[in-house]
Amino acid sequence: MPGHPATSMPAASFAGLPGQVLREAYPPELLADWLEDSQQRTLALIEDLHDEQLCVPQRIETSPFLWEVGHLAWFAERWLLGRASEDSLLGKLANSFDPLFVQHADRWSVELPSRSQIISYFRTIHDRIQTRLDDTELSRDEIFYTLLSIFYQDLRGEALVAMRQFLAYPEPALVEPRERQGQHAQGTCSGDVTIPGGRFLIGALPGEAFVYDNEKWAHPVEVKAFAIARVPVTQGEFAAFVEANGYGRKEFWSEPGWGWRTYVDARRPLYWRREGNTWQRREFDKWVTLEPDRPMLHVGWYEAEAYCRWAKRRLPTEMEWELAASGEPGTDRQPYSPNRRRFPWGNEPPTPAHANLDGLAGGCLDVGACPTGDSAWGCRGLLGNVWEWTVSDFGPYPGFAADSGPNLSRPYFGIHKVLRGGCWLTRARLLRNTFRYFLPPDRRDLWTGFRTCALS
Repeated sequence: MPGHPATSMPAASFAGLPGQVLREAYPPELLADWLEDSQQRTLALIEDLHDEQLCVPQRIETSPFLWEVGHLAWFAERWLLGRASEDSLLGKLANSFDPLFVQHADRWSVELPSRSQIISYFRTIHDRIQTRLDDTELSRDEIFYTLLSIFYQDLRGEALVAMRQFLAYPEPALVEPRERQGQHAQGTCSGDVTIPGGRFLIGALPGEAFVYDNEKWAHPVEVKAFAIARVPVTQGEFAAFVEANGYGRKEFWSEPGWGWRTYVDARRPLYWRREGNTWQRREFDKWVTLEPDRPMLHVGWYEAEAYCRWAKRRLPTEMEWELAASGEPGTDRQPYSPNRRRFPWGNEPPTPAHANLDGLAGGCLDVGACPTGDSAWGCRGLLGNVWEWTVSDFGPYPGFAADSGPNLSRPYFGIHKVLRGGCWLTRARLLRNTFRYFLPPDRRDLWTGFRTCALS
């Protein structure tokens, strides 16, 4: 179903690495821990909801919660356990969770098992996978599909949380949020950093153990010198656009953007309201005073584009974003070092000091948070907090070839926009500087924001 966040998950590849190398990179005990963690988070997102709350309205931003959970079990059964629908533990009802048979609009009318049956199916499939992880030496394909199933479930989890936000349900109890105080950097952390022009590699290198097909492969691109904001646009900055009647002034909007704005009658950002002289933002089932130093979130590409026109700025290309995240300064003769960073701060795996990920903070932090995560050029917050829109259309890299498994990249080429960096909910195990996410330009229910570049 085009545009639904649950389907925005590409197929992947192991870049031809030997099976032993893969087993060392992803030992069975690590996969078992990740699978258990992913399963427990999925269940935590629905277990506190009563049956009436599970019956959600039919909207593009939602799916029936139980359909989502059943689909995740079906996905693992189909692609990891190798069971076709006719062999499923659910019998013919397995087709109810196959998106090839059930389009998004039909998920409310298709026959589904009961809540207890779906959860039992979900648990049974994951128990069988865990048994396989414990009892056998995994083949390349088994490692591949185990990771694919885990990462697929991780991203679907973001969609489940977004549905709770959209429906004004209580915030899910994912983890004990860490104290937000003390996570803010000193100073305003404003302004641009200037990055020189030159020839740079974007995309995944063949030595990466697990990559998605739309990241393949690293290839040289020519980038002109540009100035990019150190941090994403804040809610306070976007409020100035709203108060300047930015939603009502056609000159700031592209033709398709104005068409969208008119069709949905958007007059302010999603989940905002005015109380006297104060802006408020709905966070799950509570209204909070707008936090001016937090990143702008729940904003679509069209809105980001309009803000840029008003501010006399522009969105970065995904090439510029990746260079800002992974490049290092070089010499006068060669503007970029031959080193490419896996994460903005280097090759060390993410920690809470580097980036706001994994749901640990219970929400977004101020844009000045996590100074340890600065890129070599001085950009902050490139990973975590909010997904960042780029101006770029989602498309294949040179020599693109779809990998085995579900074909979930190619159908969105040319119709979605690229986002980078992850949000506060994104699992750290999923991300690296080359990771590409993609959504249609009107989507604004997820935790999406943006940073800007100077026009010249």
